[in-house]
Amino acid sequence: MKNKRYFPMFVDLSDKNIVVVGGGNISTRRVKTLLSFTRNITVVAPQMTMELLEMGKAGQVHTEIRPVKRSDFERAYMVIAATNDWKLNDDIYRACKEEGVYVNVASDKEKCDFYFPGVIMQDELVVGITASGLDHKKAKRMREEIERVLEKTAGEED
Repeated sequence: MKNKRYFPMFVDLSDKNIVVVGGGNISTRRVKTLLSFTRNITVVAPQMTMELLEMGKAGQVHTEIRPVKRSDFERAYMVIAATNDWKLNDDIYRACKEEGVYVNVASDKEKCDFYFPGVIMQDELVVGITASGLDHKKAKRMREEIERVLEKTAGEED
């Protein structure tokens, strides 16, 4: 199957409800990025990294330390499924599709309504990088190169 191209669209998430299912390192990275755009984040997982738990205690995110339920998606704008259980991720994908909720299954690019980009922020500038789910290392290299250029440009402006 030919890889689909995704339109790069920047969306105001400030009043949108985001649900992240999974409590591991991928979920932690996604949540840390999303916190620059919204505080309406709920993380649902039976176990979570210490960093996620600390974000919950600090009131940065809402944490639910339990298995996910279908009702968790009822008011969600988008869901990120980042568990290490492919069957659970598939169930989340199917539930979101039925509910009309944007979904990203971190481990399966075919089950993504959107790709989670590498994000670069400098002042008012926001840059998102993706390699369409095909080459994460290439996307990371490009993100790092853009960061270097932006740092150099900022230094020249000073």
